[in-house]
Amino acid sequence: MSPEKYQQIESIALNFGLVGLFALMFFAVHDIMKKNDVPMLGRCVAYGVLGLGALGFVAKGIIQIFWMSSGV
Repeated sequence: MSPEKYQQIESIALNFGLVGLFALMFFAVHDIMKKNDVPMLGRCVAYGVLGLGALGFVAKGIIQIFWMSSGV
């Protein structure tokens, strides 16, 4: 297998790993907030911060795709 193929497989595995970690963080935060009866505003803030973190990784991936296609 060529090094480019290994790099592609590695990047796909990294992306799936990050999705899995964000899902586990979501479930952990949800469980903690459910057990401690957190008000709705606190839940919205916690989910918003977690969502913005995930959105940052998505934006990074999109920027990488554009840079790689333009040859930067």
